[in-house]
Order: sequence, then C-alpha cells, then structure tokens
Amino acid sequence: MQPGSIDRRQFLQFLAASSALAALPASATAAPPKMRLGLVTYQWGKDWDLATIIKHCEAADFSGVELRSTHRHGVEITLDAAERREVRAQFADSPVECVGPGSACEYHSADPEVVRKNIEETKEFIRLSHDIGGTGVKVRPNGFPKEVSKEKTLEQIGKSLREVGQFAEDHGQIIRLEVHGRGTSELPHIRTMLDVADHPAVTVCWNCNGTDLAGEGLEHNFKLVQDSISTVHIHDLRHDNYPWQQLFGLLKGINFSGWTLIEDGNVPDDIPAAMKENRKLWEQLAS
Repeated sequence: MQPGSIDRRQFLQFLAASSALAALPASATAAPPKMRLGLVTYQWGKDWDLATIIKHCEAADFSGVELRSTHRHGVEITLDAAERREVRAQFADSPVECVGPGSACEYHSADPEVVRKNIEETKEFIRLSHDIGGTGVKVRPNGFPKEVSKEKTLEQIGKSLREVGQFAEDHGQIIRLEVHGRGTSELPHIRTMLDVADHPAVTVCWNCNGTDLAGEGLEHNFKLVQDSISTVHIHDLRHDNYPWQQLFGLLKGINFSGWTLIEDGNVPDDIPAAMKENRKLWEQLAS
C-alpha cells in the first residue's frame, strides 16, 4: 500500500470490515459488519494475566481486548520472537481478538530527544502489534508544555503522527490517537493534529471525555473527527455519566463498525459480573 493511495475513510473501512468479517462464520459473511465490544485492560483487568483476560472476555461475550502497556499481562515490546508467537497463539485459540497494544507514547514534549524516544518506542509497539496479531497501536497527546506555543506543539505532534503512521501502514497497522490530555483533548486540537499528520493510518480513538461536550456540544465535536474514528473508549455503561444514547446514535449514523472498548478507572467489586451487565446494556445501545 503506497502513501496517499487511499483516503482515511477507505483505509478504516477496509480494516474494520476485514477484522469483523474474519470473526464471522462463512454463512454470515454476507451481513454487513457492525460495531464490536471489547475491553481495555486499563483498570478492569490490569491484574490479570493474558489467559485470565481472554477467559473473562470470552465469558462476557467481549470480542476483543486492547492490552494496556505495563500491566500484568506482560505483553510488552521486550518480548522475544517465541514469546510473541505464544501470545498470538493464545488469541488464535480463542474467539477473543487482539485489538492491539495500548501504549503511553506521546509527542508533545518540548525536548526533541524525548519526542524522538517516543516515536521510536511507538515503532516498537507497531512491530509488537503486528507480531501478536493486533491491528494497531494506541498513542496519545498529553497536554501542552508551557514553554512552547500551542501551534508549534500541535504541528510537532502532527508531524510525529505522520512518521509513525507511515511506519504503521508499512506493517499493516493503524495508529489510534486517543483524545487525551489537558487542553489537547479538545476536539478542534485533535482535528489540527490529524490535518498536520495527513496520513490515512492515523486515526482517532474517541475517549468519552467531559470536554467532548464543550463549545458547540457533542454532535459538533464528533463531526470534527468522525471520518477518522477507528476505536471508541467507553466507560461503565451502568452509570449515566455520559450521553450514551446520543453517542451511539452518532456512531450508528456513520455506520461505525469498529471497536467500542470499555476503559474505566473505577473498579467494581466483581469485574466479570460487571462485564456481563455492560454487555447487555451495550447491546441495547448498539442495536
């Protein structure tokens, strides 16, 4: 695939359709793909090994998992080739799909050496995702440094995203830019990062932040990036802390067929039971 050969929307549709169709039985592949439910091991699952993560996802009918780096599952860029094959095999032997690593790589620092370190680390995560059967790597902006203008920082982030986006495309992966960080989570700034990056493999991970409702509101902010959304981090749907009906309506309005992944900082007493309850609520919202 050559840079610029397809636009971002086509690229996302291809990846989403390929992922969804691969999970369907042959008799069902005529049906259009729909959005899918999975888990981020941010807090729910941070203390589980990989076998336990897969077991609980399978029991709750969660189709995939984003493996947040540094947690007990141990799926990290330090794995050797044999260990990577073993991770891939564990997913291949289950109905649960590896969505990819959730890194903490970020490109906003005023120190060029720090930015370069994060870019190179992102490339290692891309290699890891490729090797374990994932489809992309989550990265993030994480605020504006005080000593640099916002405009310069946005350009720097965007150019960094272009570089890792090209590397991702070369490895059959995508970059999932999480809507994250003080100031940088504002959707107009995310739009600027995408425009500077100008690469179809650089996509958006919608993060269900309070700032999504700022300014002209959720629908306006959603539309700023709707053509680039590849994944959505949702929260515990048992709590009315976000306009879930409106969000899912917007997702259905763009025929979203990617991942909606539960990522919540509040850990319930019984995580497997909470996952099953969320599955039922998700089905009502996604149908």
